[in-house]
Amino acid sequence: MWKNTYKGKKVLVTGHTGFKGSWLTLWLKELGAQVCGYALEPNTTPSLFDAAQVADGIVNVFGDILDTEKLNKTFQDFQPEIVFHLAAQPLVRLSYAEPVLTYQTNVIGSLNVLEAARKTASVKAFVNVTTDKCYENKEINRGYKEDEPMGGYDMYSSSKGCVEILSSSYRRSFLKDGYAMATARAGNVIGGGDWALDRLIPDCVRAIEAGEEIEIRNPVATRPWQHVLEPLSGYLLLGHLLYTQGSKYAEGFNLGPNAESVLTVAEVAQLAVKEYGRGSVKVHKKDDLHEANLLMLDITKAEQVLGWVPTYTAQEAVAKTIAWYKRFYQGEPMLAFTLQQIHEYEERILWKKN
Repeated sequence: MWKNTYKGKKVLVTGHTGFKGSWLTLWLKELGAQVCGYALEPNTTPSLFDAAQVADGIVNVFGDILDTEKLNKTFQDFQPEIVFHLAAQPLVRLSYAEPVLTYQTNVIGSLNVLEAARKTASVKAFVNVTTDKCYENKEINRGYKEDEPMGGYDMYSSSKGCVEILSSSYRRSFLKDGYAMATARAGNVIGGGDWALDRLIPDCVRAIEAGEEIEIRNPVATRPWQHVLEPLSGYLLLGHLLYTQGSKYAEGFNLGPNAESVLTVAEVAQLAVKEYGRGSVKVHKKDDLHEANLLMLDITKAEQVLGWVPTYTAQEAVAKTIAWYKRFYQGEPMLAFTLQQIHEYEERILWKKN
């Protein structure tokens, strides 16, 4: 379905050196796209970007989305037809230490990318990636729908709520005769190649590989867990629909997992231990920073409007993730295995074709 859309197309990905951006860039290359990546250099060692040789075969630009001169030049030089905007400060806990950087990157940086695209006549479709944390979380026992209020307790979450409001305003103000832009809100994304600090699966993997106990701060916190390929498939589907059918799909969409994939932190940590075949979990409350206890998404709109539904269960997502890390730490080359997981997912896709 996607090959006709992405094959030969010029696609620009911001944040391509990050965890999700690296997976997306590899997938786009497999679909035959000409890819330009614009991002800061990888901020972890190791990184998926390096382990899976993501830079090979693309136009690779190391730059900051706050550097408007370099960003605009990249857009003008490459002349993309489709844009996926993933560049962000993505960590809740870092936003407590770096609130100004978080808002500058996530809000002003997003505005810069929207503007760079508007100044580039070749752009036809724009997928703006935000998060499930953009909603005003009242910890209600149901999933949030796309038309519910934006908000956020911490600086990261509220900055992403701002991006959603900005995107809606920008669409109405400037894009009636411009490119088609949609926002996409995913859940807690897991998958091989994430080494960010203060994220559950990377913390589990680091502890297990070091022979230490896995420390979790909030074992009963409930989140929607999904493999990284799930939201990426939604982004690619949105890009396809925006490019082929325009503003009909220029809205916000939740791309979360099924209800049975909403698990507690403790349950996911125990699944990781089971899949690894070793390790143990203990609760260690390190600080008093606020963390939500309950957060879920209602994905009815994505199912009904896009025809998109999740493919993997949370258990499968954890299994696929741990399999990736085990191979990495065994010293195997990771490009081939990463592409293998992409192809396995493509074969399993459940949603109806648009």
